[in-house]
Amino acid sequence: MVEKTFPGRKISGRVFADLVKERGGSLSHSYFSNILAGKVTHPSEEILRALGLGFGVDWRFFKEESEVVDDVVAGLQFLAKRRTGEISGIAARGLDDDGLPPELLQFALSLLEDTKARRSGGPGGGSGETKPDAEPKPGPEPDPEP
Repeated sequence: MVEKTFPGRKISGRVFADLVKERGGSLSHSYFSNILAGKVTHPSEEILRALGLGFGVDWRFFKEESEVVDDVVAGLQFLAKRRTGEISGIAARGLDDDGLPPELLQFALSLLEDTKARRSGGPGGGSGETKPDAEPKPGPEPDPEP
């Protein structure tokens, strides 16, 4: 990857670490050298993010393929349910540049499935295709009691 990203250049650990720092990340030159030497085989997500900055690719490029597939599937399921109206009223507070974490997407989808199962199996259930209630619209504040 080093040769493809920096053709014709020999990139030292220090140069790469400085590049990561310029792009807003943090990676020590010795750690990068250890990765290149094969001494580090399972870097943390933080290190993967730094590598992504240095190589100019999304950090998920360095994740195991199965992990990326799980992330993509969860995201697509979420988008599909959002589009069909099964999920609505999402407030995106406290998100980072990567959006909702896959674990949160999976959790939201599992809550949706649990709700559908309860509605279809409960009294007066039905086909299980009932959509969740729409989020209530904010109304005027009530007047304080005298």
